[in-house]
Amino acid sequence: MRECMFNAGYLDNRQSENLEFTTEPEAAAVYCMKSLTEHHLSAGSSFMIVDCGGGTVDLTTRTLLPGMKLSEITERSGDLCGSSYVDREFLRFLGRKLGYAAMKKLKENHYGQMQYLVQQFCSRVKFSFNGNPNEFSTKELDIERVCPALMEYVTGHAKEQMEEADWLIELDFLNVKEMFDPVVNKIIDLITKQLASTERRCSAMFLVGGFSESQYLQQQIRRQFMNQVPIIAVPKHPIAAIERGALEYGLNMEIVQTRVLKFCYGVEVSAKWEKGDPPERRTPSGRIFKFHRLALRGVEVAVDQKFYYTAGPVVPNQTDMTFNIFITPDNNAKYCDEDGMKMLGKMKIDLPDPQRGKNRLVEFTLTFGTMEVKATAINKRTGQIYESSFILEF
Repeated sequence: MRECMFNAGYLDNRQSENLEFTTEPEAAAVYCMKSLTEHHLSAGSSFMIVDCGGGTVDLTTRTLLPGMKLSEITERSGDLCGSSYVDREFLRFLGRKLGYAAMKKLKENHYGQMQYLVQQFCSRVKFSFNGNPNEFSTKELDIERVCPALMEYVTGHAKEQMEEADWLIELDFLNVKEMFDPVVNKIIDLITKQLASTERRCSAMFLVGGFSESQYLQQQIRRQFMNQVPIIAVPKHPIAAIERGALEYGLNMEIVQTRVLKFCYGVEVSAKWEKGDPPERRTPSGRIFKFHRLALRGVEVAVDQKFYYTAGPVVPNQTDMTFNIFITPDNNAKYCDEDGMKMLGKMKIDLPDPQRGKNRLVEFTLTFGTMEVKATAINKRTGQIYESSFILEF
C-alpha cells in the first residue's frame, strides 16, 4: 500500500511518516473506547470488538490502560462470514428450487439481474429478520417481475412447478432462518475461540460494521454469551465506527500501546552445516540456509519495540549482504521453504572494505512500531544505516 501511495504521487518519499496504517478492528476499538465510560468501565477492563462486515468478520480483544490508551491481549482472528454469505445462502436456496445450472447461467449472462434479485431479498427479508416467528410473515418473490432472465434457464420438473406457482417463490420463517444460521454460527464460533484465547475476563463486547445491525445476529450473540460477557452492545454509528476510529487514531497514535503478533518474524541465515542437519540441504560450500527467529507469534509487543540480530559476511571478500525477511504461523519453523512460510520482503546493503575480511559486522533490527514493521541494518564499523518498512501481516 505504501508503494502504491508513493507511485500515485501522494508521498514525497517511500518512508514518509505522513502515511500510517491501522486495521479495521483496531480502528473500531479506538472508536468504542468512549463507550467504555458510558458503561462505567475503567482502566484494566478488557473488551472485544466484533467487526461484522459484508465479507469478513474480524475480532480483536483489548485492555483499557490508564490515560485512555489500549493494549492488545490476543491474536486478531477472523473469517469469511460477513453479511454477503447470507446472500449466498439465499442463492443456494434458489438453486435447490430452480436448479443450480439455471443459477449459474444467470450469474454468467445476467449478473445485473442476479444482483437486483439479491437486493430485493435484502430489502424485503434480510434487513428486517429478527428471529421472532410471531413477527415474521411469509414473503413472496415474483421471479417474472424481479428477475425475468432466470425463467429461460429453468427446465424440467422445476419449470413445471414454477409455472404452476406463477413464478412466485415463497420464503417462510424457517427458509430465512436456515440462510442466517450457518453464517451466524460461524461468528459465534469465532467469538467462542477468541474468549478462550485469554484468561482475562472480557467485560464488554461491541458489535460494529454493517452486519452488526442485524437484529437476529445481535439476539443470537447475546443469547450465547450473556452469561460470559456482562455488556454486549452496538455503539452509535456502527457502520462508521471504523472510519471514525481510524481518524481518531491518526490524530493520536499513542492511543495504541501494544499489539499481539499473529506471525513469527525472522530472517534467512547462512549457517555452517553441522552433523544432524539434513544432508540434502548442505550447499557445496558446506553451509545450510535456516530460518532465524526474531519475534515470536503470540508475543505482545510495545510500540517501537526492537528485536536484534547481528550478522557478518560469509566469505572474506563479500561486498554486499541481503536480508530476506520471512513470516510464518509456526514458531518452531526451521527452514524458509516450509509450508506457511512467506517472504515479507528483502533488504540489500553494501559491505565496503572487503580487505577487512569477515570483521565487518552488521546489526539488523526489526522494529514493531505502528502498523508497519521497520527493518534497519547498521554497519557497525562505518555507521551507515539502511531502512525499509513493511506492512504487518494480519
